[in-house]
Amino acid sequence: MNTVAAQMPAATAAIPKVSFDWVPMALVVVLAVAAMPFIGSPSTWLTLTVAGLAMGMIVFIIASGLTLVFGLMDVLNFGHGVFIAMGAFVAMSVLGTMPDWTASTSLWMNLVAVLPAMLAAMLVAGVVGWAFERVLVRPVYGQHLKQILITMGGMIIGEEIIKMIWGPGQQALPLPGALKGSFIFGDAAVEKFRVLAVVIGAVVLIAMLFTLNRTKIGLLIRAGVQDREMVESLGYRIRRLFIGVFVAGSALAGLGGSLWALYEQGVVPQMGAKVNVLIFIVIIIGGLGSTLGCFVGALLVGLLANYTGFLAPKVAMFSNIGLMVLVLLWRPQGLYPVAKR
Repeated sequence: MNTVAAQMPAATAAIPKVSFDWVPMALVVVLAVAAMPFIGSPSTWLTLTVAGLAMGMIVFIIASGLTLVFGLMDVLNFGHGVFIAMGAFVAMSVLGTMPDWTASTSLWMNLVAVLPAMLAAMLVAGVVGWAFERVLVRPVYGQHLKQILITMGGMIIGEEIIKMIWGPGQQALPLPGALKGSFIFGDAAVEKFRVLAVVIGAVVLIAMLFTLNRTKIGLLIRAGVQDREMVESLGYRIRRLFIGVFVAGSALAGLGGSLWALYEQGVVPQMGAKVNVLIFIVIIIGGLGSTLGCFVGALLVGLLANYTGFLAPKVAMFSNIGLMVLVLLWRPQGLYPVAKR
């Protein structure tokens, strides 16, 4: 007995620690540095880099909700785009009720208008997500083919509802007064709204990582990804957790939709379907169900889209697919694969 007991600490100490993989995150820096010689001008490079980071942050916010849904619930929700479009139109409507606030050149007055618009977008998208899960997704848990078909049908219905409420045409959504224009750094111009998008994206990332890694809810979510039966056997109602995750994912899509609408300075009912392709590319690159992988993938996609858009506009629309192919050839399960995927 004493010999066994003496050997136990040594055996425990021999368990190797899993080191963090910095290589995928380093790809963002490598891509930015590699693009500099081709662009030539440092000021143009800085402008494109900040624009790419801003685009990546917005895409991350949108895609993070779908990553959560797939990571825990194993649901392929191709109707995610309807939450994006709904959030964009709700934000437009709320901003439309505060013309004096949005026309002001005061940053604080603009933020007071933008914040309720984003919160309203999240609220409405979350409620729509709750109904979407209850009516369409719940009957097809564990059936991927049916999930794809029924959620795509749900997105089409959602787009038609948006057309009934707001009309079928494209509508302008100008930036608030203080968020127009750019910060000037020497010869480089960095748009003010893009800086705000980077800040909001960073806040969302920190909040998600903190929730998933430092809270009881996050512990249950990660445990549910690994072993759903174990979580249920401990007495936790995994279905309620599923609903909460789906609503949270839908709300994040609404927030991302409001940012994307301001980014594009316009809204259209089909905007969700257009962004859908991009967010699935990001999720596949990052690793299905991985929040950190989704973040890195979104930054890579945003930077590459802006660099190629400047250097070779005709190639830009295919650049993200090429990036996905290269990443999957290198790591078939994505940059940060989730266990058991």
